[in-house]
Amino acid sequence: MAAPVRKGEELEVRIDSLAYGGNGVGRVDGFVVFVRGGLPGDLVRARATKVKRGFAEAIRTALLEPGPDRVAAPCRHFGTCGGCRFQDYAYASQLEAKAQQVRDALTRLGGFAEPPLEPIVPARSEFGYRNKLEYSFAPGSDGLVLGFHRAGRWDEVIDVEECLLTTPVGNAIREAVKEWARTEGLQPYDQDTQTGYLRHLVVREGRNTGQALVVLVTAPGERFDADFLVETLTRFPEVRSIHWAINDQPSEVTNLPTRLLWGDAWIEEELLGLRFRVRPNAFLQTNTEMAETLYELARDAAGLTGTEVVYDLYCGTGTIGLTLARDAGSIWGVEISEESVACAIENAEVNGIANARFFAGNVGQSLEELHEHAGSPGLVVVDPPRAGLAGKALRRTGALGAPRIVYVSCNPTTLASDLAVLRDEYGYDLLRCTPVDMFPHTPHIESVSLLQRTRDTADADTNSQTRD
Repeated sequence: MAAPVRKGEELEVRIDSLAYGGNGVGRVDGFVVFVRGGLPGDLVRARATKVKRGFAEAIRTALLEPGPDRVAAPCRHFGTCGGCRFQDYAYASQLEAKAQQVRDALTRLGGFAEPPLEPIVPARSEFGYRNKLEYSFAPGSDGLVLGFHRAGRWDEVIDVEECLLTTPVGNAIREAVKEWARTEGLQPYDQDTQTGYLRHLVVREGRNTGQALVVLVTAPGERFDADFLVETLTRFPEVRSIHWAINDQPSEVTNLPTRLLWGDAWIEEELLGLRFRVRPNAFLQTNTEMAETLYELARDAAGLTGTEVVYDLYCGTGTIGLTLARDAGSIWGVEISEESVACAIENAEVNGIANARFFAGNVGQSLEELHEHAGSPGLVVVDPPRAGLAGKALRRTGALGAPRIVYVSCNPTTLASDLAVLRDEYGYDLLRCTPVDMFPHTPHIESVSLLQRTRDTADADTNSQTRD
């Protein structure tokens, strides 16, 4: 049967629910339409932008009848900024939708008929929760703008006056750099023509230490007065570290080698009583308050007795492993980012933790060597990227046969598929999964899952190693 929707057609759609990723879900004659900007209960007019065999995608062009959980968005940039998606959706409803998305993923993708889902943990702060923001420079009516990409556009940046996800200090630093750039007469980078100079500004804050780190990203060439930039930024007592990075490629990236212009090479953050050094490109959860909650949940799920060998896979700067170290026999962390591993080693030293070791390497390729050095794990903690435990990492983690796995996830779909493999091929039961809202007003949802190995799967382990 042909789809009842054509590309470019204007539709009236009643939104029933939210899909993973944040689009509203409605139906036209039973045909599924995903509508950007639609919230549950809304009646919207939408323009179809893509039509596939089983669904269509559309953009809301008019709100004909608001749903019952719509609220007034407090941000002056909401609707044009591509950052927050759900400031106009009541927070309690956001939580309900996110918890349902985790449940749906575990049920439909993971095959868990009755997933042991704990109540979702809400964010402590609905606004002002981010400790890192990346801004883009672009041409504007005043010569340049500094802000975020316009919703749905990669080639247009809106000038941000106030972001409600950062702190007053974070906003003030951005505005000071914008004024400095205009005073210097520096040209912003134009993504269309790939000309210009200023590209990005990165601001990281230690929320529990009051320290800030700033990175300016430019095209090649030292065309700015570094002393003037340092003078501008050191007016803020919070700024402890100022870096400069060069991007000589068209792609918009900020994870680049940096040159220290002033101050320390790092700032520090404090989590659960431990101090962590944070360098420009080292990974740290961007919501400090909820990172502490996340790690407390992981520590509770770990149930350590003081003797276990713990593998901390995708360990980043060592935050999870080091918070577990006092209750473990030993911690063995693996992370592909050498800069993050250097931070993890420093962090162990700074906190006087002697039973933790960290190594740089690809997780899937490093587990056999790690097993030779550390022995069999009593617990494996994984905190993978959005792609989850892909390929060798998944198979070799399962084949370790650890009694328990604590899986910290930022993507319910890859979580569900990974848990299904660990259940079916390696004998792990899912004991509980706790969703955690780290990022209010966005579609993102984290979770902490506890798995226990309850079945002998020697044949599956042999088959897995053969596939490797």
